[in-house]
Amino acid sequence: MAARRARGLNPVSLSLADKAWRINWVLVALLCLIAAIGALMLYSAGNGSLQPWSQRHFTRFLAALAVMLAVALVDIRVWLRLAYPAYALGLVLLIAVEAAGMVGMGARRWLDLGLFQIQPSEIMKIALVMALARYFHGLNADEIGRVPYVIPPALMVVVPAALVMRQPDLGTAALVLLGGAAMFFVAGVRIWKFAAVAAAGLAAAPLAWAMLREYQRNRILTFLDPERDPLGAGYHILQSKIALGSGGLFGKGLLEGTQSHLNFLPEKQTDFIFTMLAEELGMVGCLVLLGLYALTLLIAFAIALRSQSLFGRMLGLGVAITFFLYVFINVAMVTGLIPVVGVPLPLVSYGGTAMLTVMVGMGLLMGVDIHRDLRLGRHGEAITS
Repeated sequence: MAARRARGLNPVSLSLADKAWRINWVLVALLCLIAAIGALMLYSAGNGSLQPWSQRHFTRFLAALAVMLAVALVDIRVWLRLAYPAYALGLVLLIAVEAAGMVGMGARRWLDLGLFQIQPSEIMKIALVMALARYFHGLNADEIGRVPYVIPPALMVVVPAALVMRQPDLGTAALVLLGGAAMFFVAGVRIWKFAAVAAAGLAAAPLAWAMLREYQRNRILTFLDPERDPLGAGYHILQSKIALGSGGLFGKGLLEGTQSHLNFLPEKQTDFIFTMLAEELGMVGCLVLLGLYALTLLIAFAIALRSQSLFGRMLGLGVAITFFLYVFINVAMVTGLIPVVGVPLPLVSYGGTAMLTVMVGMGLLMGVDIHRDLRLGRHGEAITS
């Protein structure tokens, strides 16, 4: 820090030029490459046309990229102060979905704001990370270990997860719960508390099973035995596995995927786009994309761990973990390792709200990197000594 101060970089008051210099342009380049692969696969999904998905995907990414850079340049103390209001806004939007959301494909997940539509559950993923980072930043090590201090953040996780489950959206609810649990772990909550919650969850499993919708039960049963209903509930995953296997090492070639272009593969532009990539570009194409994701996560975790403030570390780790869960759940879903749930592949699947959520999260992560030398007190004040 002394060396940086000698060069005129005061961590408390960085100039706009200093912040721009500190942006991790390698991370920006990785995100652009991932989005470019998404645009290429959406071009293929559109049968060699930029419409209706590829051009919109590219345009949305450019807009989201500008938002990401703007978020990164904002002082991290501003995001600390806005953490709880952002969570409250996300909660209000989820309640609004319950009251006046749009119904599509049997689920109520969207809000129509006139000029555009938003999916509040996606916004809540980042808002929850911000709020939990703010909460645990305000505690000391002794308080984190006490049960009364764990109850408020637990409610902060459970309430939005329950609202998302009512939409119903099992995949997003699982992502919210897993992301929240990861934040508890990195904050230092004792392992025995996780074990107690897991035991309670197992005990409540019969009740949870009874509360699931019929199609959600079918998804779980189909996961255990896809052949039980090959033309119904098992159709998606069986077609996905056929496409995955038929791609081989190098794939059939762009625009040459039979499962996708003959419309055997469902939702090829959204949830199952990784399967289409595997069929057309093969295992090599899949490894290239997964390698880009791995490099992105490696940089994200490195940024988070070198932050001098607990808020910065927790915010960075929360964003990195959320990004990992997006990738892991989607890839595990289309390969048959977990039941089919509605989680997109970040920056590759078609969808505006999910892309904006990921890019805002990456903007917060870059903001953590820019302000990595800034030490913050329990109430967000800068520590200069």
